[in-house]
Amino acid sequence: MENKDLKIVKQPKYQKIAADIASKIVEGKYTIGEKIYARSSLASQYGVSAETARRAIAVLQDLEIVEATKGSGVVIKSYEKAANFIKQFLDVESIHQIQLEMFESIDRQKEELEKLKEITERLVSRTERFRSINPFVPFQIEIKGDSPHLSKTIGEINFWHHTMATIVGIRRGEELIISPGPYATIEMDDVIYFIGNDECLERVQKFLFPN
Repeated sequence: MENKDLKIVKQPKYQKIAADIASKIVEGKYTIGEKIYARSSLASQYGVSAETARRAIAVLQDLEIVEATKGSGVVIKSYEKAANFIKQFLDVESIHQIQLEMFESIDRQKEELEKLKEITERLVSRTERFRSINPFVPFQIEIKGDSPHLSKTIGEINFWHHTMATIVGIRRGEELIISPGPYATIEMDDVIYFIGNDECLERVQKFLFPN
């Protein structure tokens, strides 16, 4: 998925050529006072237009790394300024790389969210179909501290009478109570499993948590 909203500013080709020449100065491939290629030769060497080569040399000349004179070619002038330029260029390249990785990560997250949305929709669809076929798939609800029915028995609160739902299990910590009778109590943090029609979930929620 390509990110259409966020744009990455790429380094111009002439700057990359200028950085490559400066790198060769720093590496000792070019020495101070040495004359290097003319602009036309640089254009051919890097596979760019003469104008791009001219702009690359102009960058180096503005930074006093080289000296270019008409008819005399390009002469290496400063190792130190070449090193400073390379450091700044690499810092910018690093920022661009981080920016690229960030945008790629955003794109991957969008893809994952789209995939999760699709899976969720499939799960909901299949769950609804399965529940219509098998009404005994239980609903569940966790008991919070604000319920008025804490520590009361199922029979005492007339659970079925108020909700038309039947409790089939209670999970209390690590214990699972199957088919609890009317004397089983409802405690905080219990997970109640019950069966009934689709409307019973809302009735149970309203009954257990009227506020």
